[in-house]
This record gives sequence, structure tokens and C-alpha cells, in this order.
Amino acid sequence: MNAHAVVDLIRQTFWMTFWIGLPLLAIGFLAGIVISLVQIVTSIQDASFGAVPRLLAFLGALMLFLPWMLGKLVSFTATLFGDFSRYAQ
Repeated sequence: MNAHAVVDLIRQTFWMTFWIGLPLLAIGFLAGIVISLVQIVTSIQDASFGAVPRLLAFLGALMLFLPWMLGKLVSFTATLFGDFSRYAQ
């Protein structure tokens, strides 16, 4: 296995990690912005006021996107094991 193949495999792994994590990160980012705006408008600065809705948003996003995330991960793993002879040289 040459250095180019290793770099390519690591690049594919990082991209897959990025795409799998992106929906949860985007939901968390948007929930954080909305909650911060609500806190600014209502002048409520309680830490639990921001944490609980953010956690609920993450949980909802995880339940919504988990089948897609698992499908992408299983597909990537099957492709990786399918080309295992290329990596085992």
C-alpha cells in the first residue's frame, strides 16, 4: 500500500465523518442561534433555559437522521471491506 492510497483512504474517511456529522452540527447551530435570540429578547440568562431545548433539538435530529447516517456508514464500511485486497498489499 503506497502513500497515495493511504492519503486517499484518510481523505475519504474524513469526508464521510464530515457528512455524517453535518446534520447534527447544523441543527445544534441553528438551535443555539434561536435560543440565544430568545434569551436576548426575553432577558432570561438562565443556563438551563438554553441547554434543555438544545439537547431536545439534538435528540430530535438524531432520531430523524440516524437511519440516513447509519446507511451512509454501512455503505462506506462495505465499500472499504470490498476493496480490502487493495489495502492489504
